[in-house]
Amino acid sequence: MSEPWLVGLDVDGTILLQDETMSPGVPEAITRVREAGHEVTIATGRSWMATRRYVEELGLTAEYVVCSNGAVTMRRVDGEWERWKIETFDPRPVLALLQERLPDARYMVELASAQRLYTAQLDDWTLDGGRQVDFDELGAEPVSRIVVVSPGHDEEDFHRLVSDAGLNEVSYAIGWTAWLDIAPQGVDKGTALEQVRTALGVDGSRVFVAGDGRNDIGMFGWAQSHGGRAVAMGQAPDEVKNAAGEITDDVVDGGLAAALDTLPAPAQVDASE
Repeated sequence: MSEPWLVGLDVDGTILLQDETMSPGVPEAITRVREAGHEVTIATGRSWMATRRYVEELGLTAEYVVCSNGAVTMRRVDGEWERWKIETFDPRPVLALLQERLPDARYMVELASAQRLYTAQLDDWTLDGGRQVDFDELGAEPVSRIVVVSPGHDEEDFHRLVSDAGLNEVSYAIGWTAWLDIAPQGVDKGTALEQVRTALGVDGSRVFVAGDGRNDIGMFGWAQSHGGRAVAMGQAPDEVKNAAGEITDDVVDGGLAAALDTLPAPAQVDASE
């Protein structure tokens, strides 16, 4: 067969529709790509807790899965998942800046152990096993991410906040439903996928990534820097499309399935061999 590719896929807005059902044709396309011998994995802003079900539902056999916008990479060892690479940072300076500007926001941090500490319930976030704490306790130890949800603030407000607060010592992404997700400096889906690519020994020209959000821009740049492919979903913001090398259809129209179907199929075996 042709040489295998490393395929890294965003979840929300790429694999999943907004109601969390699968985009048309995606399960079947992923199965075809996987059976062709390619390494299909997930690269998402979601935590591992909120990602594992889709790894299982899609029948992925990948050894590695990238979560938390690259701050957490899981590895499958003898059928069991372990936390392989965890990136952390001191959250206190960032939390102090944010509290000053968004005193009424809801905050959550994820510790290196995967436990979540939160100040108030966050809609659409998996907090099973988490613990509600006072704001000051959020910064008691290093974290792999900070999530901020502030009712009444939209995406433009968050962009302005990031600029005004001078958040240049951490990496950040603004989610598709307007939350701010802050990771360690220099960490994104692309940095994590590079560690996975190196561990697997896949040539950089055979990487394929797809996504729809601003947190996918780093992943797009990484893939293209190696001569690989970066595909933006049709409904992505213009700046995301501009960062990609290719644009497919909207998620509701099965854009990911169409893009996956362009990957090389296994070579036909000559019957005389």
